[in-house]
Amino acid sequence: MSGNGPGQAPTITTKVPARLDRLPWSRWHWMIVIGLGTVWILDGLEVTVVGAIAGRISEDGSGLDISDAQITGVAAALYVAGACSGALFFGRLTDRYGRKKLFLITLSVYLAATALTAVSFTAWWFFLFRFLTGFGIGGEYAAINSAIDELIPSKYRGRVDLIINGSYWLGAMGGALLSVVALNTDLFPKDVGWRLTFALGVVLGLVILLVRRHVPESPRWMLIHGRAKDAERLVDEVEHEVEQDIGRPLPDPAGEMTVHQRGTIGFGEIARTVFRVYPRRATLGFALFVGQAFLYNAITFGFGSILVTFFDVPTGSTGYYFAVIAAGNFLGPLLLGRLFDTWGRRPMIAGTYILSGLLLFATAALFGAGVLTATTMTLCWCVVLFFASAGASSAYLTVSEIFPMETRAMSIAFFYAIGTAAGGISGPLVFAGLTESGAVSEAALAFCIGAALMVAAGLVAFFFAVAAEGRSLEDIATPLSAQPSDAGNGSGRGPTAPAI
Repeated sequence: MSGNGPGQAPTITTKVPARLDRLPWSRWHWMIVIGLGTVWILDGLEVTVVGAIAGRISEDGSGLDISDAQITGVAAALYVAGACSGALFFGRLTDRYGRKKLFLITLSVYLAATALTAVSFTAWWFFLFRFLTGFGIGGEYAAINSAIDELIPSKYRGRVDLIINGSYWLGAMGGALLSVVALNTDLFPKDVGWRLTFALGVVLGLVILLVRRHVPESPRWMLIHGRAKDAERLVDEVEHEVEQDIGRPLPDPAGEMTVHQRGTIGFGEIARTVFRVYPRRATLGFALFVGQAFLYNAITFGFGSILVTFFDVPTGSTGYYFAVIAAGNFLGPLLLGRLFDTWGRRPMIAGTYILSGLLLFATAALFGAGVLTATTMTLCWCVVLFFASAGASSAYLTVSEIFPMETRAMSIAFFYAIGTAAGGISGPLVFAGLTESGAVSEAALAFCIGAALMVAAGLVAFFFAVAAEGRSLEDIATPLSAQPSDAGNGSGRGPTAPAI
C-alpha cells in the first residue's frame, strides 16, 4: 500500500482481480453457485405458482374473495412493483454496505413475506404481501448478480451467469408441478392446497439461507471499501482451497491494478457515470430489460389463464403445460450459455432476442387463425422461450458487467427497476385486460406486442452490445477508483476501453 498525505484516501496496488479471474473451476465456485444462484429457483416458484393457482384462488370456497383478473393483473403488477422498489432500495445498500450483508437480508425479507402470503384472509392482505415478496426478490437481483460476477472467473462468467438466471425455470417447473398436487381436492381442501405452495417456498428459502451463510463477501468490493487486507486474506484462502482441489499449483496472476479506496459513492456520480460516460450501454440495458420484462411477466403470470379461457383446460391441470414451457426456458440458457463466452455477447444477445420475437409473431398468427390446441400452443411457446430465456438471462449479465464496479449493484437495480416497471408492470395488466375478454384477436395482439419489443431490443443489442466475453470486469469498465494509468484494465495491461 502506497503512502498518502493527511486526509487523503489510501491508495493500494493489488492483484486480487487478476488472481480471481485466473482460477480454474473448482468446488469453491460450485458453493458460490449453489449459495447464491439457487434463489432464482424461489423466484420461479413464486411467479409460476401464482399464475398456475390463480384459477383456484378465485373460485368459491378458496378462503379468499378475489377474482382471476385481480390475481394475474393487480397482484402480478404489485409483485413486480415491489421487485422494482426492492431492487432500487437494496441496490443502493449493496454498493454501500457490501454484497454479503444484503443477500442475507433480502432473502430474509422474502421468507417473511412469503410466509404471510400463505395465510392471506382478504384481498388487500394478499396484495400487500405479494408486493413485499417482490420487494425481497428485487433486492436479491442486485445483490446476487453483483456478487456472482465479481466471484466467477472471466472465462466462465457468461455461461455461469446465464445458467444461474435460467435456473429460475427449475423453480417454475417445480411450481407448476406442485400446483397440480396442491390443487387436487382429493388431497387438500380448496382453501388449504394453494396456501401450501407458498409454504414450500419458505422451506426452500430456509435451506438456501443456511448454505448462503458460507458465501464470502466480494474481494473486489472489499478492495474499494478499505478492507484490502481482508480481501487479500480471503483470496489466499480460496487459492489454497482450489490448489488442494485441483492437485497442482496455480499459475501466476497476470498484472495488477492501483485503486484509491473510498467509503461510498453518491447518486450523482453514479448517474453521471452511467448516462454521460456510457450512454450507449445505458440504452442497451434499458432496451433489453423492457423487452424481456413485458414478455416474461405477462406470460408467466397469464399462461394458465390462457389455457383455461381459450382451450378449456381444467385449472388443476394447467401446471402440466407450464412445466413443459419451463423446461424449454431452462434448456435455453443451459445449452446456449457457452456460446455467449465463445461466439460472443453481441451475436448471441441480438440473435436470441430477434429470433424469439420472430417465432412469437408466428405463434400469434397461428393462434389467431385458430389452428392451435392446448398442446401445440404449449410446444410453440416452448420453442419461443428456449431462445427468449437465454436472451432474457443475458440482460442481467449485461448490466452487471458493463458498468464500473462501484456502480454495479445500483446499475443492475436501476435497469431492472426501470425496464421492469415499463414492461413488467404494464405486461400483466395489458395481458390480463386483453385475454380476459376471451377474444382470440385481442390475445394475439398481446403476443405481438411482446414479440415487437423483443425484436426491437435485439436490434439495439446488434448495434450497442459490448464484446465482454473472456474479459475481466475491470477491463470492460474502468473502476471509478482506479488510477488513470490502469483505466479500462483489471490486470494493469492493455489499452483503455472506450466509454460507450
